Amino acid sequence: MNLLGDAHLRTWTLRFMALLAADIQAQLAWLGERETETELVVEEVELLCRISEGLAERGAFEPGNLRDLQAIGRCLAETDAACRARLWANALATDPAWDAVRPLARRFLLTALGDWRQPLPRPPHPHTGDH
Repeated sequence: MNLLGDAHLRTWTLRFMALLAADIQAQLAWLGERETETELVVEEVELLCRISEGLAERGAFEPGNLRDLQAIGRCLAETDAACRARLWANALATDPAWDAVRPLARRFLLTALGDWRQPLPRPPHPHTGDH
């Protein structure tokens, strides 16, 4: 077990869920002028959903936390290729999947931390890419 690595992955999962839980206005403000592709966001969420099972097995998350993460993963897995090819700012406003993800992310944070309102992750620097 790599406690430092698990702690980092747990923190990143919580911060990314905070971004997904935020109101659309906060999400758009976080994006700013960055042209982040929806596909990159979906891939990040799918990765976090996959690694969360191992994190729960090692005690970084409670097993009950996984239900909401898995539901988020299923919801986003159903997004079609056309939606994934768009910019995330556009998808947030038009794709109902993001409206479905928001309450799931909020419930996950409420269960894991006691409150869904959490600081958003630092946005990536424009010159370093959106990864």
